[in-house]
Amino acid sequence: MASSLCLNSCAAVPGAAKQILSSLILLHKFPSSLGHKYCISKSSASLSVPITDKKEIRSTDLVALEYADLNLTDKISQELGHVRIRQHVNPLSSSFSVPAPVPNWDEAFKDPTLPLMVDIGSGSGRFLLWLAKQNPDSQNYLGLEIRAKLVKRAEFWVKELALSNIHFMFANAAVSFKQLVSTYPGPLALVSILCPDPHFKKRHHKRRVVQTSLVNSILTRLMPEGKVFIQSDVVDVAEDMRKQFDEESGVLQHIDTVDPSVLCDNEGWLLNNPMGIRTEREIHAEFEGAKIYRRLYQKRKGY
Repeated sequence: MASSLCLNSCAAVPGAAKQILSSLILLHKFPSSLGHKYCISKSSASLSVPITDKKEIRSTDLVALEYADLNLTDKISQELGHVRIRQHVNPLSSSFSVPAPVPNWDEAFKDPTLPLMVDIGSGSGRFLLWLAKQNPDSQNYLGLEIRAKLVKRAEFWVKELALSNIHFMFANAAVSFKQLVSTYPGPLALVSILCPDPHFKKRHHKRRVVQTSLVNSILTRLMPEGKVFIQSDVVDVAEDMRKQFDEESGVLQHIDTVDPSVLCDNEGWLLNNPMGIRTEREIHAEFEGAKIYRRLYQKRKGY
């Protein structure tokens, strides 16, 4: 499991304090990474100053450190051009209404009978790649992403890392999830929906990925004791997702009722990320002082 020092806070973190915390993260994860390059000076206005190039630590630097052991190349990014992770698209557009073709699972995975984790809205794919690298022989990973450029880059990284237990697809989960998981030979063990596009305007809430049809598809295919992990840095989005999964209490139970050692705050949100690695959006949000709202559900036995 990767160790991470989180920056959970409901209040905004002042710039200077943020830089100090960033330096502490660097020291925590990579004690030798600072060396002579970074220093923390009480008399300095920036408090975290690279001596050699005077480059301020940014959240993108923390993402690079979090995923450093993947050692991913930027070559494909140069070919694709700039890729915006948080670029919102309209999933109800006709261009996203056609279900993604079902892959040949024997070609997608070395062993398609292994338990499957599906990450809906896999973004850059680093989160899923890290998990796949940690569990090469025990679990398969499928990333569904609606931004084609991100999928192309992620698939390049899969080949670069020579992983045979992970596959990325350009797909609108709202129209493709049911068909894809129903044809997968192995059990569906985990579904994650992490920091999905918020679609803030009320009239656009119908564009949000978590809708009744998707929830039903997840519950139908999820194996007994399989899990659903949701999180967002936008409280309205988190509460919307929570409401829909909480309503399925006959089939699902929150993890703290199954395992009392799992800690939640007084509103029922998980205090810690249970996955062992943070998503990129999670890192950026915590760097800005945002709170991450998390829920982890488990399907009851006998369903």
